[in-house]
Amino acid sequence: MYKIFSTVISIILVFSYAGQISGADQKIIISPTDFEAFDTPSDDGTSVSLRWPSSPSESPDAEYVVYVSENRNGPFVTEVLRINSQTMYEDNSHSQFHYVEVNPGKILSRKGERKNNRKEKEEHFFKLVLMSGSSTVETKNIASAFSRGDWFDWKKLNNFVLMISFVVLVLFFLNHAKKSPNLFIRKINGLDAIDEALGRATEMGKPALFVHGLNGMGSISTIAAVNILGRIAYRIAEYDTTLKVSNIDPIVMSVSQEVVKESYLEAGRPDAYVQDNIFLAASEQFPYVAAVSGIMVREKPATNFFMGYFYAESLILTETGANTGAIQIAATDSYTQLPFFITTCDYTLIGEELYAASAYLSREPLLLGSLRAQDVGKGVLIAALVIGTILVTCGIGFVRYLFMAG
Repeated sequence: MYKIFSTVISIILVFSYAGQISGADQKIIISPTDFEAFDTPSDDGTSVSLRWPSSPSESPDAEYVVYVSENRNGPFVTEVLRINSQTMYEDNSHSQFHYVEVNPGKILSRKGERKNNRKEKEEHFFKLVLMSGSSTVETKNIASAFSRGDWFDWKKLNNFVLMISFVVLVLFFLNHAKKSPNLFIRKINGLDAIDEALGRATEMGKPALFVHGLNGMGSISTIAAVNILGRIAYRIAEYDTTLKVSNIDPIVMSVSQEVVKESYLEAGRPDAYVQDNIFLAASEQFPYVAAVSGIMVREKPATNFFMGYFYAESLILTETGANTGAIQIAATDSYTQLPFFITTCDYTLIGEELYAASAYLSREPLLLGSLRAQDVGKGVLIAALVIGTILVTCGIGFVRYLFMAG
């Protein structure tokens, strides 16, 4: 009887001691006092925003875990969020609130727990749990929210206003350019030299060579180069000189043929147009370089135009042209090749001058007005950048919200 009593007492003591050890591993943590969920404003109806105050138990090893369910009573087994407790603070809350946007519909669909395929007007329920080591504590309330799509994203209102302002600016200068065809554009020496270069080719009785860059018609620089080609072809037709155009892309070649043909028609010299002079030199980079260099060496054009986007072949082409004694005019927005063009060519159009060239040469009101509006828009942005920097430096930060992407 005494042994049985001793054994029972021992078992009770062992379990009591074990409970004290387990309790020593756990620590008391405090849950956030509130937890709210609401539809994310100005979204497409897939997002729900979660917001809760910071807990005093936050630490580097503590985590917030949010579970989602389609029923208020659960089960809450699907994690929609797991973050470190000291991250994802709400802007301007000074670490007092957490704010997170989640997509519960996507999570539930991935887990196969969604009841239907609707994307909007579906209520979701969320439970917030704070975990630290083996201790967990959850908030008392279950937050819920519907996700609805909005027609207008108010966070991008500033972008909308800027776009409307720029459109108004373009329309104003288009109308102004129609009334004043002699709208002032800064002088571009490389374009003014085109007449000089073509006159030299006419006097020498040698052809002018137009070399396209390596990009296709999807490139803005190629489109700008084709526009310049049309104006050069018009002058060539007037001077009765031979124009040769080398291409690396068959689509660019076809477009160039049509552009040159139209320019000859516009100049009243359709008989002088020779389709074979707009040709496909090669379809690969360095075979193209070899073919064009061979033309330069054999035919010694009086003028070489390099227009478009170039790569490693730029220096080989322009160096070959310089050795033949030709006047060379280049235009490219490839900033890595600009040093080679500037070194080996007589004139170089840098960056945006390539895009402005077609307006400069044609003097068409549509292009002139657009170009002037772009310049004014850039001036406004530069002024806003300088003034905004000064204001933010002085502690006035509202100006940065005017140009946020949303």
